[in-house]
Amino acid sequence: MRSSSLASPLLKLANLKILRDGQPVLDIAQFSINSGEVIGVIGPNGAGKTTFMMAISGLLEADSGEFQFCGRPVQPHRDLSYRRRLAIVMQSPLLLRNSVYENIAAGLKFRQVPRAEMKARIAEWLERLGILQLRDRPAHDLSGGEAQRVSLARAFVLQPDLILLDEPFSALDAPTRARLVSDLKAILSSAGTSAIFITHDLDEALTLSDRVAVLMKGQLRQVGSPQEIFAQPADPEVAHFTGVDMVIPGKVIDQVEGLIRVDCGGLTMEAVSQAAPGSQVYLCLRPEDLTLAYPIYPSKTSARNRFQATIDQLIPQGPLVRVLLKSPLHLVSLVTRASILELGLKEGLEVSASFKATAIHVIQKSN
Repeated sequence: MRSSSLASPLLKLANLKILRDGQPVLDIAQFSINSGEVIGVIGPNGAGKTTFMMAISGLLEADSGEFQFCGRPVQPHRDLSYRRRLAIVMQSPLLLRNSVYENIAAGLKFRQVPRAEMKARIAEWLERLGILQLRDRPAHDLSGGEAQRVSLARAFVLQPDLILLDEPFSALDAPTRARLVSDLKAILSSAGTSAIFITHDLDEALTLSDRVAVLMKGQLRQVGSPQEIFAQPADPEVAHFTGVDMVIPGKVIDQVEGLIRVDCGGLTMEAVSQAAPGSQVYLCLRPEDLTLAYPIYPSKTSARNRFQATIDQLIPQGPLVRVLLKSPLHLVSLVTRASILELGLKEGLEVSASFKATAIHVIQKSN
């Protein structure tokens, strides 16, 4: 992580609320970002991510909320000095109809940066974003990826304390997006700029972020390291969004030395947890942690959970194949194409499905 967890927050907010037709569309109890930190804000479409960014930027006035920037109370919608320390990159670049150079220079001219300094800064960011050769090209002649690089240069050239990125790569093709994500990661690391990166793409958030905040239905459900969000989702909705295909409800039968047995309505599963007997729980299992074997029930396996299932459907996903299984429960496994061929897996075949007790993340149901 680029910044110390003990550092004073660059931006801190509390009790942020935004209403629409009298109903809350955003209700954030607290949120903070440290200097030099990158936080990815993820969530499904309609979760309130863009509303959150617009409130932080001051483009949308909050109905209530307390903001502190560098330890000083601010009102984002009214405080020009605060907004001048931010930069925003939107999903659509919104470039002016003139040259690349003039687009990058626009904010510097507005801030009356001396000409020599302006030229030096623009040259630096043209170079760092790999668009030096586009310096004099009209903005309307740019590809989507080139236009977004210009948009990033226009933001970074302002030397902001905090940069807000609202799904800046969602409209780009996969190869262009991958290159820009890689370049942005290097730039954020070397520049030490704090950033809030809004995205619905989990892979982008995991690649770029020091911490990840999960926003759903206008509320922050969980904030933590990428590994924490991925491995220990806070509730079933977060689990589903972060790629946990199997969120299985059950009741704890017993618990011995941190190992529980859970009745899952037809299957008994074992998991590592301190949940008490009688507790209602959710067992979260990722498809890549469910192993298939054929013939059924191999003699050598360390997995505590092992049972028979029938392959219902094979769904190709690039180099991998998603295998839908029928047993007392509907389960999912993710395997390589090579494994499919090696094992001779096909629809209707009975296989052995297994996973370790440590592969399960246990969420206790709230009362």
